[in-house]
Parts: sequence; C-alpha cells; structure tokens
Amino acid sequence: MKAAALAGFFDRDAVAVARDLVGAELLVDGVGGIVVETEAYTADDPASHSYRGLTRRNATMFGAPGSAYVYLSYGMHWCLNAVCSRGNAVLLRAIEPRSGIDTMHARRGVAGLRLLCAGPGRLAQALGVDGSFDGRSFLHEPFLLRPSARPHDIVSGPRIGISKAVEHPWRFGLAGSPFLSKPFPRL
Repeated sequence: MKAAALAGFFDRDAVAVARDLVGAELLVDGVGGIVVETEAYTADDPASHSYRGLTRRNATMFGAPGSAYVYLSYGMHWCLNAVCSRGNAVLLRAIEPRSGIDTMHARRGVAGLRLLCAGPGRLAQALGVDGSFDGRSFLHEPFLLRPSARPHDIVSGPRIGISKAVEHPWRFGLAGSPFLSKPFPRL
C-alpha cells in the first residue's frame, strides 16, 4: 500500500483502525509478523493518554496519522501505538512472529514462539522498539505495514490493564490465535 493510502488508513477513528489492523503484516527492519491483537484509545476515552489534552508526553498522539506513539509503561516496558485521527491511537498488543525470529529470540532471551510477542512490552522488545521510535512514521522505513487484503474472524472484548472505561469492548483479536497476550472471555 502506498504511503498516501496508508495515511488515509490511519486517519480514522481508533476503534475502526484497531479492528482493521488485526491480520496486517508489521515489520520493523525486517523483523515482525502478523498483528493478532490490538486495543483502541480515543480522545474522549478516560483511559486514553490524550483524554486530558495535549502534553509533552502525549504530543505524538496529536500528530500525523500513522505516527508511532511509543511510551514507557510502568517504567519498564516500551509500548508501540499507531496514531489515528487526532488524539486517537491503537496499542499493538500482540503479533504472530513470522520474520526475523532469531533476532526476536536474541532480543527477548526466551525460547518458543508463543510468548515471543504476546503482550505490548514483549512485542516492542522483540521488534527492537524503544523511545527513539516515538514520532516515527509507520508509512516509512524502518516500518513496513501491509494491511490484510482479506477479512478475518475477529473477536472483541474489554481492554486489559486499565481502570477507567473498562466497559468498552475495544480490544480486538484474531479468533483462535495462540499468539494473543490473553484469551478473550467466552460469551
């Protein structure tokens, strides 16, 4: 997908983008795989970093659609988000490892595939993403993002690790994927 079309893909509500990112291929310097889990955060969402308005910490969320918003969670784990329309972002929670698996293993220091990129901190570490990626564009290298050309069976449920707006079913996952960070509740 060309950069202009990809910018349009991101310039939408985070809930729509979060759903549509499931099944997309994401690579960072050739390392990555298939996005299997996301969470949406909107500007009017009390759980979102943008809810209280523009600050130095969240400035990227108010920038160009397709920008990477990267922040440190609990002072330990980098988290990779894709900026959508103003104040909206999608947290990338899990990918199915497909490319650069040896590099991911070396970065993470774990064996096996299932937990390599299952969770936002693990995903960022496996892809080599840190604070220096904040503000970079998913439209250009080192990122390569290819939205899926086919529909996928997607499940949704409550987001993880938040205490506000927990009622929003804005966590999306690829149904049946063993690479999710946490199973979805059965209905």
